[in-house]
Amino acid sequence: MTEDRKPAIAAVDVRKVYGSGETAVVALAGISLDVPQGQFAAVMGPSGSGKSTLMHCLAGLDSVTSGSIELDGTEITELSDNKLTQLRREQVGFIFQSFNLIPTLNALENIRLPMDIAGQRPDQAWLDTVIDTVGLRDRLTHRPSELSGGQQQRVAAARALASRPTIIFADEPTGNLDSKSGGEVLGFLRKSVDELGQTIVMVTHEAIAASYADRVIFLADGFLVDELFEPTPERVFDRMKSLDTPGKAAV
Repeated sequence: MTEDRKPAIAAVDVRKVYGSGETAVVALAGISLDVPQGQFAAVMGPSGSGKSTLMHCLAGLDSVTSGSIELDGTEITELSDNKLTQLRREQVGFIFQSFNLIPTLNALENIRLPMDIAGQRPDQAWLDTVIDTVGLRDRLTHRPSELSGGQQQRVAAARALASRPTIIFADEPTGNLDSKSGGEVLGFLRKSVDELGQTIVMVTHEAIAASYADRVIFLADGFLVDELFEPTPERVFDRMKSLDTPGKAAV
């Protein structure tokens, strides 16, 4: 952890087991990590390594079998469903591979939608900053069908940022984009960390996408097996080729 920044999210010995008995599958085998405020962290690993499960648990979208998770100092694993829903609404932003925009709403209405549903009045100065950072000022009245894939994903990213969450979770945010559009979205995420102080945890399988992060966390077979700071595509790719694990976890 960075000494002068407290964790936006911290996990201690988190295990996630699906099923029981002989058919039990260990998705997370006792993972401990924290992500300081203002850091862009990428999570990588082979298919089935547990990276999406980890993100879902950190975000409170899935329960853990054991261990603890604190989001901005709040232990989330014991919260009621109502409290967890409220916490996600107020402190967590999400960007998914599919843009999940409402086709009948224009870009600005999509960006404001979570706050409108929650009955929150947006901070107009912050909203203007987000819109300008994402580069959508001249597209706000356009509906999703009138936007390119990259522009739609930037709308989704602006929507995640609009309520000024503690942390944003991005699950393969460039998975449906060509390389140019993907680069635009990753550049915006990088800019939101550097200029707006955002904290981001991004699951990706792409070495180039991971290179935009400050830190890459590598998983294999449910274990956290390595970390890489100041990543380059070449270093990330080389590390992915040589991932090993401490051995299969016992249930």
